[in-house]
Amino acid sequence: MRRNKKSGVGLVLERFSLKATKATGTSGAFVIALVVLIVWGISGPLFNFSDTWQLVINTGTTIVTFLMVFLIQRTQNKDALAIHLKLNEIVAAMEGASNRLIDVEDLTEEEIALLHTHYQKLVAMAKHDAKITETHSIEEAETRHQTKSGERRRSGKESVTR
Repeated sequence: MRRNKKSGVGLVLERFSLKATKATGTSGAFVIALVVLIVWGISGPLFNFSDTWQLVINTGTTIVTFLMVFLIQRTQNKDALAIHLKLNEIVAAMEGASNRLIDVEDLTEEEIALLHTHYQKLVAMAKHDAKITETHSIEEAETRHQTKSGERRRSGKESVTR
């Protein structure tokens, strides 16, 4: 697989964000934050618990939180995309898998709700089958279910009045 080469600011930001994500997600980063809070708390009497003393921690935590939100979101987006790609590969590679699920995350909410309804129907039909894995699509499940229901009625195992 050939990777696109980024240049300039985009590459610098991506490298920085990767390093920042790795650094802030460590026990060391937590310990540093804890030490800062302890030092701030202990220094309270030295500054007579002044408004400026409180403003220092409020401003610092606000800035860090603001920046971390974007860093976390970027990491989450990248991880989610990687997971989607891996799942798409699995769905595409599996014989008999429903290809309608490839890139399902790009569908509208209404389309996803419709798919969800279809799969609920598949689950309901599968509960009546001996093996839940015998079908892989709604259409195939409906055909099999209708065929099996017709066979049961003909053999007398199911009453004609349903």
